[in-house]
Amino acid sequence: MAEPKTTKNDGDVEEFLAGVADARRRADAQAVCELMEDVTGQPPAMWGSAIVGFGQYRYVYASGKQGDWPAVGFSPRKQALVLYVAEGFDVHGDLLARLGPVTVSKACVYVKKLADVDTAALRELVAAAFAQVHGKTITS
Repeated sequence: MAEPKTTKNDGDVEEFLAGVADARRRADAQAVCELMEDVTGQPPAMWGSAIVGFGQYRYVYASGKQGDWPAVGFSPRKQALVLYVAEGFDVHGDLLARLGPVTVSKACVYVKKLADVDTAALRELVAAAFAQVHGKTITS
């Protein structure tokens, strides 16, 4: 079975964030990094070449495929700041409603501009998502 492509590594998070070309996206990413570190109590770590993660959990699929993934994380993509929330949003609907103008997929929140997001709701979402999976094994 193939190894996962995105794994935790020794990449320099500060260097990665400093290299984000767009100044607003860079500032937003640095602010989210500080927020996630504060909320989770975990240091940031690079996952692959473009994801900053905090904590981790193990996933095991019915197919036998397994690996590790950050409990929460983010990536400063060109179109949006992408926040990764491992187990999705089924139990976080109220927090999502409070966040403000964001787009949501199965386990990602897309933020165009951090200044438009309710920071208290974001902190609560990160804390809840982190507590939901950090240090656990999730099977499906």
